[in-house]
Amino acid sequence: MSLRNRIVALALVLILASPMAFAMGDKEGKEAKTVIVYSSVDEANAKKILDAFTADTGITAQFVHLSSGPALARLKAESANPQADVWMGAPSENHISAKTDGLTQPHKGGNFSSLAPEFKDPDGYWRSFYMNPMAIAVNKDILARMGAPVPKSWNDLLNPAYKGQIQMPSPQSSGTAYNIIASLVKLMGEDKAFEYLKKLGPNVQTYTSSGTGPSKGVSVGQCAIALQFTPAFFEFIDQGFPMEVIFPSEGVWFEAPGVSIVKGARNPKTAEALVEWLTSPKGQAVFTEAKTYFYPIIPGVKLGAGMPAFKSLKTIAVDPLWAAAEKKRLVDRWVAEVLPVK
Repeated sequence: MSLRNRIVALALVLILASPMAFAMGDKEGKEAKTVIVYSSVDEANAKKILDAFTADTGITAQFVHLSSGPALARLKAESANPQADVWMGAPSENHISAKTDGLTQPHKGGNFSSLAPEFKDPDGYWRSFYMNPMAIAVNKDILARMGAPVPKSWNDLLNPAYKGQIQMPSPQSSGTAYNIIASLVKLMGEDKAFEYLKKLGPNVQTYTSSGTGPSKGVSVGQCAIALQFTPAFFEFIDQGFPMEVIFPSEGVWFEAPGVSIVKGARNPKTAEALVEWLTSPKGQAVFTEAKTYFYPIIPGVKLGAGMPAFKSLKTIAVDPLWAAAEKKRLVDRWVAEVLPVK
């Protein structure tokens, strides 16, 4: 073949290959700009946070909402072929379990080194990105109609006047409910805590599958009292619902939900970008700007309307490693001893 013919042939090859090359580049570009998230943050707030992340970074975040129990079960079922890149939300003890089960992988990028020790795994497998205290919320109109007092403590919730008027989540599906159990165990001792929960049973109207279910019930007057973390309570109050938030006088534990990168994530770079963004000053500021009513974990970030300073609350110290190790046993005991009372 002459030199001229060789040049023509090479040019034809390049011309024919170009569309494929451009298509492959476009496909790779799209993959590099996507992150798949299993979110145990409630759907509305997850959308606010992830939309802000996309607006700031250009990375599209697609998410599926799963409570902490189902999310962990799904990660286990998919471990040989992961379908998500990031697990966002759920109390940190769940992320400790995921680490133990080999479902996540470490990452120490971003401001990991500057986070307080209680907000990260020392090996980098998870980091917390917000915190919220447990609380009681009441519907003031319903209590007034009942002629019942506003509860001020955990013990007050045993008042027979509240029979069938309390909603709280179920620890079978909700990390929020396990937070209640673990904190009461630390506060009262295990046996006394379970006696308390059994006595509380007749006053419980329903154990919701979702950790945020009780706030919806109390806001519309379906029940008089709700137990869960504070964000939805503050949001409903801000919207004008006749509610009041009470922090039990004995003290409360608080959640510090974690975020982990799934082992074998298909989009590891965008997963790392999301994890780093969530604990960055810009990401933390979104919690207030988007009205999530979450408490930030880094100092200097403005709080949402009506939220008392976290340091002003009486909190119970609960070791997340202990909570993770004891979770199955304590939940099984709740199912065996407390659930039948209801």
